[in-house]
Order: sequence, then structure tokens, then C-alpha cells
Amino acid sequence: MNHQESKSIRIQTERSQNKEHSTPLYLTSSFVFDTVEDLKAAFAEENDAYIYSRYSNPNTNEFIDKMCSLEKTEAGFATASGMASVFASLITFLSAGDHVISCASVFGATHTILHKYFPKWGISYSYFDANHPEEIEKLIKPNTKIIFLETPTNPAIEVIDLALVGKLAKKYNLLFIVDNCFATPILQRPVEYGADLVIHSATKYIDGQGRVLGGCMLGKKELIHEIYLFSRVSGPALSPFNAWVLSKSIETLALRVERHCSNALFVAENIEGHAALDFVRYPFLKSHPHYTIAQKQMSAGGGIITFSLKGGYEAGKTFMNKLRMIKISPNLGDSRTIATHPASSTHCKLSEEERVKTGITPGLIRISVGLENKQDILDDILQAL
Repeated sequence: MNHQESKSIRIQTERSQNKEHSTPLYLTSSFVFDTVEDLKAAFAEENDAYIYSRYSNPNTNEFIDKMCSLEKTEAGFATASGMASVFASLITFLSAGDHVISCASVFGATHTILHKYFPKWGISYSYFDANHPEEIEKLIKPNTKIIFLETPTNPAIEVIDLALVGKLAKKYNLLFIVDNCFATPILQRPVEYGADLVIHSATKYIDGQGRVLGGCMLGKKELIHEIYLFSRVSGPALSPFNAWVLSKSIETLALRVERHCSNALFVAENIEGHAALDFVRYPFLKSHPHYTIAQKQMSAGGGIITFSLKGGYEAGKTFMNKLRMIKISPNLGDSRTIATHPASSTHCKLSEEERVKTGITPGLIRISVGLENKQDILDDILQAL
């Protein structure tokens, strides 16, 4: 865990006496102490000594320091997956009887936590329409503790006004948590709009090459300390090896995101209006219903496009099976272009009514646009259409 406020992009790496250019791997489960008194002081949090890699490790600390610098936050904690960060960021601050407000369009596993598991523990939730975030105020109850959202949302690519929600959270003294996975800190920083915690599935754009799982929670020191205390006993820690990979990946993040965005905009502009499609959604298309908000809070439109086929569910499956270069996978943010049909995969466990409410039509396709030649990507989509 990083207890220090991030003031600069210059990161202190944990080099050995050999002064390596690349930070070495610290593949150790625990650390040793010269005296019992030293170990006692470490457990009492009187110093920042490493104790056990479930608590902290030089590799995970370096990764978190870099993420804090990018998101402009004070501290962070890394987890073994993005969903571990989603769960820990919520459950750390919730008790039986509490209430959560979330945007309806969220990742399928996040919906499962809210819908299936939280009610078992006496925690309730309400969804707001991402197209109408002003509805949030009507949903706030005396027992409401958290506002949680994604923007852009998964998979509908709705863009939620962070400034509006940030003001509401402050007005009612609610914890404001933003999943910033799709935009990355390169395109938007939610803390600038009042977010208390920012979470990432580092598995996606942070890694960017489909190699490792990882997640992180970033925010104010006092909040991260509570998350740290919960996580060190519940055990969702990121492995040192994965942290090392992710830390190296960050070095190319800005370059990769720039290419993802330019490729995605090119594809979106060239398939919009296609006879086989009902609509194309991309934040930086002027036809996007939240184009003005996207222009205000994002520096580019991101790497995700969605479109809906007129033929519905079967047309969606047919399109997927006709792809040649583009890979079929539930993942996203990879250097390779990936296609997903949410109705038959990532959101298949939602009812038809629930999918409609979250903008998932039967023929909706999500394309995570990769780093390949943009014309090759477009040609594959067009031949499949």
C-alpha cells in the first residue's frame, strides 16, 4: 500500500545494489526482520516495512505509485483482479441496512454482486438510468452510503456527467466511486469531478496485451487505509509478478490509448449509417446522445465501439461467426481487436427486461478496437456485416 501522497510522475523504484534499469521481481511471500522489536513495530504500522506480500510488496507498490501519479490520487491498493477491486471498494464501507445507488449499465459481474449477494447481507441497491443522472437525487435515502458508476458504461457506452454526480455526492455526504476502466487516466480523471475512489480492472487497458489479471483502487489516504485493512485479512492481493508486468505496461499506456482512440474513431465514422445497423455508439461521434458531456470530461473517445444489428440476436451471432481477423473474446483493452456479443455472453444472465434497461439490444456488438492497421479492422467488420 502506498501511504505517501503522489506529487510527481517520478517514481521511486526498488532497485537492489546492482542498480538495475528495470525494477527486479520480488517473488517472495514474506520478509525478514533483524529483531522481534522491528517486527512488532511493522505490525503496529509504526513504519512502512514490508511484512508479507498479501499486505504489500515492492512490485505492487511501484505499480500503485504509478497509478496514483496518473489518477492524481493520494494512495492506492492493488488486487488480483478488477472485480476484487469492485467488491473491496464497496464492501469495506457497507454494513447491513445500507443502500447503494449505481448506474444500471454496469459490468455483468458487478450487477451480480449488487443483485444476488448484497441482499443476502442486508444491503440494498437502486439503479439510475445513465441517460438521466439527475434521477439520482430522487433515489437517495437516509441509509444511502455510496454512489457507484462506470463511464463510459459497459457495454452501452453511455457517458455520465461526473461533475453533476460529484456535486450530488458532496451535497448528501455520500462516497462517490467511479470505475474508470474504459477511459483510463489518460482520457479522464474522476477525482477532478469529485470522485472519492477510482477503480480499474488493470487486466484491460493498463496491461493492454491480454497477459495478466489485476485491479486497483485509488483515492484518499484515509479511505485506502480502510480498504487496506479489509484486504490484508480477506486476501485479494495482486501477485508481485503481475504487478511487475502491469508496472512495465504503464510505460506505453499513453501511446497505446492514443492509437486505440484514433483507430476506434476511424472505424465508427466509417460504419455509421451502414444499412445493416440500427445505430453506432462512440463517445466522440456527434450522433452520440452524450457527445457534449464526453467532449467536456474526456480528452478522446476511447477504444470501445458498440453497434446494433437490425436482425437482432441471430444477426449478432452470425456477424460474430463471420469475423476473420477480429477475435471473439469477453475481454477488452487488448492490443488485438476483440468482438463480444453481450446478449449471448457477458450479460446473458440478465433477463431480457434487464438488458433492455441497460441499453443492451439483442443484436448489440461491442468492439474493443485494437492497435492493428485501421483499414484492416474496418474491412473485417464490413465483410462480416
